[in-house]
Amino acid sequence: MSDRGGSQLAGGAMLISEMKEFASLDKATQRYIRRSLDVAFGRTDPIATWARDEVEAASITAQGRFYKQLDHLRADIPDDSALDMLEPFMGILVTLTAFDLGQGRLPNFTAYRFLYERLLGAAVRPWLPSAFCAAAALPQLHPDHRRELLQSISETAATAPGWSTREPVFWPEWVEKVDVAAA
Repeated sequence: MSDRGGSQLAGGAMLISEMKEFASLDKATQRYIRRSLDVAFGRTDPIATWARDEVEAASITAQGRFYKQLDHLRADIPDDSALDMLEPFMGILVTLTAFDLGQGRLPNFTAYRFLYERLLGAAVRPWLPSAFCAAAALPQLHPDHRRELLQSISETAATAPGWSTREPVFWPEWVEKVDVAAA
């Protein structure tokens, strides 16, 4: 088997692994992740696709305003732990994280990490536990919600000695429902 064939097999295994991880999330979380990716990358008209009422349309509009900072964040991900780069990057990352956690659709660190790896790329992984914990501890969240979020991050995730640099390969999208009777 050629080297390329081995990497294709590994890529296929990663795709399946990421699909399984996404499938393990509840439906509301899956919906929010797909919506967030649409807002971030302009894949569809997010209000037409995702808004079920005026409240959700307003939430999507607000999300779009916050997500305008994503390009800047991607460009400014620190490549080391230099403290001079920490403040501008983490300030924006914690703010975006607080918005998303405040929507109540990312119930744990796993769901948050899944979304943010796609929003910002693999290079953001070392920064996600800190941003998640900081945003999850903010007072605008109900104390019970804060407790659930903070208890959802494992010790392993919080204290990892290193992170994968492999970019995500599975990007969930909206799928129209198929009318089984018509098919």
